[in-house]
Amino acid sequence: MAFGCTTCIGNSGPLDRGLEEALTRNDVIGVSVLSGNRNFEVRIHQSVKANFLMSPPLVVAFAIAGRIDVDLTREPLGVVDGREFHLRDVWPSMQEVDALLGSAFDPAEYRRVYADFAHQNPLWNLIPAGTGHDYEWDPASLYIREPPYFEPSMAAAPPDGISGARALAIFGDSITTDHISPAGAIQPVSPAGGYLGGKSVSVPEFNSYGARRGNHEVMVRGTFANVRIRNLMVPHVEGGITLHQPGGERMGIYDAAERYRAEGLPLIVIAGLDYGAIRPGPWCASSPAPAGNPAHRTSRRAARVGTARVRIDTPIEAAYFSAGGILNYVLEQLLDHA
Repeated sequence: MAFGCTTCIGNSGPLDRGLEEALTRNDVIGVSVLSGNRNFEVRIHQSVKANFLMSPPLVVAFAIAGRIDVDLTREPLGVVDGREFHLRDVWPSMQEVDALLGSAFDPAEYRRVYADFAHQNPLWNLIPAGTGHDYEWDPASLYIREPPYFEPSMAAAPPDGISGARALAIFGDSITTDHISPAGAIQPVSPAGGYLGGKSVSVPEFNSYGARRGNHEVMVRGTFANVRIRNLMVPHVEGGITLHQPGGERMGIYDAAERYRAEGLPLIVIAGLDYGAIRPGPWCASSPAPAGNPAHRTSRRAARVGTARVRIDTPIEAAYFSAGGILNYVLEQLLDHA
């Protein structure tokens, strides 16, 4: 149980180890209730498949009930001293809510808290900050690294056509942005986990993809790394797994993309309805490019997540594609008018 953004990407905390092992071992559909706005599978926790959105008071009510298959309009929340109590018994009246709102909306309290806000957090103010027009990249940082998008190897225009491409993955319908570029916890056995482990980062310090989104090395390794994603090339298997062709060797999607890159082969990703649905996310569009520069193709309808798809509907999208992406296009326009 957690409120608002504290439910996102596992921030509500780990499950009991025994419980999580039982969920995984028995393929149990774990359920959460939350008052945030992200309820697609594994976003709350990688072992929790089903998540239901509701108001904060209902989150508390279902937590008290301890189960999701309960009709709170008829069944009791629980029993105390042999007496049943229902949701209607503890639900606040509008008069009670208004009284609390009145105490919360205190102008004097707001002025007190925010009058000298900049000096009320000495630890924040002690963080060293650089000066000047250019950002000074720290080569030792594993959170913010200089991205490679302006390197010559990344600046080449896309080819006019695609020939001899390999399928990196074939997905069904409803591949969300969280399947494409997850924001949750980084697993030790994942490519991103291997990268961080190789940098002497301990597993408890791996953090999440969301926290390390400023490090492209982590994010490209996180492409299609959602633990629930299903690649139809590898039936009955969950996770970012694919088959390297033509031999059919089974491996991680990132590793396959790197191998295809070394072989000089273009890649395609095939998906069904609503590819890229749920939320906008820049890494959903950009992470596939460094991971082997696959050309994305959707079989029917794609959400607009950026440059991560070949389907081109308008002249401006063609211009973006020709420039190698929206970022390159914008920078070219700025240089042309400088």
